[in-house]
Amino acid sequence: MTPRAKPRRISILGSTGSIGVSTLRLLEETGGPDAYEIEALIGGRNVDLLAEQALRWRPAITVLADEAQAGVLRARLSGSGLAWACGEDAVIDAAGRKADWIMAAIVGLAGLRPTWAAAATGAVLALANKESLVGCGRALIARVETHGGKLLPVDSEHNAIFQVFNADHRPQVSRLILTASGGPFRGFTREQLTSVTPEQALRHPNWSMGAKISIDSASLANKGLELIEAAYLFDIPGERIDVVVHPQSVVHSLVEYADGSTLAQLGPPDMRVPIASCLAWPERVAWDAPKLDLAALARLDFAAPDLEAFPMLALARRSLAQGEGMPVVFNAANEVCVAAFLQRKIAFLDIPEYVESAMMRAQLPSISSKTQADHGTSDAVMERALELDGEVRRLVRGLFAHDRRRA
Repeated sequence: MTPRAKPRRISILGSTGSIGVSTLRLLEETGGPDAYEIEALIGGRNVDLLAEQALRWRPAITVLADEAQAGVLRARLSGSGLAWACGEDAVIDAAGRKADWIMAAIVGLAGLRPTWAAAATGAVLALANKESLVGCGRALIARVETHGGKLLPVDSEHNAIFQVFNADHRPQVSRLILTASGGPFRGFTREQLTSVTPEQALRHPNWSMGAKISIDSASLANKGLELIEAAYLFDIPGERIDVVVHPQSVVHSLVEYADGSTLAQLGPPDMRVPIASCLAWPERVAWDAPKLDLAALARLDFAAPDLEAFPMLALARRSLAQGEGMPVVFNAANEVCVAAFLQRKIAFLDIPEYVESAMMRAQLPSISSKTQADHGTSDAVMERALELDGEVRRLVRGLFAHDRRRA
């Protein structure tokens, strides 16, 4: 990467999550505080880790989403001279501060408002919060472009496609192929899934991720969200996006062209690799990256996903095909169900049942017609997505309450 005249100004939304921690590790490995100035560090509830990060990187502002721990953050940063704040409004304000490069890694639709604010800064926006795209579709991309920024995908699958996707020749792209590890339940039958526990679902064989994403990976909901995200990011219809199970997590995704060529991006299952791609774009940054040893790997396996045992992928595809607000419905229902599963209130296989019920019952608004058709980037798109999200969450909790199995 070409040396810069001054340190890049960086903000990290979700600095205490797995992607945020990996981002800061990568910054340490590519220059540390001498190469980067931190504008904002935003964490959720892990006040001890956030304070540790702040004392190391000395950001212009440190923000904790959990207002209840304001006193703890104050005590941790006492005498440091560092500015800090707490609460949702402070998170959004910090996300909208000017920076050169912003990592958007707050998990779930809770990350939509901050990501929407970051999209208007003109920065390079490294997007790890797929739910923001699921919620606002192409309007988020248009918002970034309108304000002179650039959106880069961080998810390993989308980053892989980005690296081998020739946007100037989109009509020659015949197919996108997303790879899925299969998670901890790869090869399980539907009958075997009836009694799996949260602890089992959290044991991902390849990746170190937070609880919500780990459960989504186990159910293939994560791959469904990635399918929706890919359709928006690369302007490819859902019917031309396929998913294959690839347990080694070495081939991160592929692009098939009309001439029969299929290009793939390979790398170790380490999120610092796609983060480094986004950090240095459009160049490459040298760091002590883990390298692939193909001879040691010996084999790469691929298989079609089992949609009977793992119906969340098909439900996500259906939501994309229906359009309007249906992807928001899919995501909101899934988030509520994942939380309930982690709390042992529902079983693993109840997740797709409740999600499908929500999709059948939800009253769809037109959140993507006029405002997105004319590439509008007004807050109305974002607010309507959040409104629908709230409605669906209430709907699913009502389904829980009236389900005789839970009574």
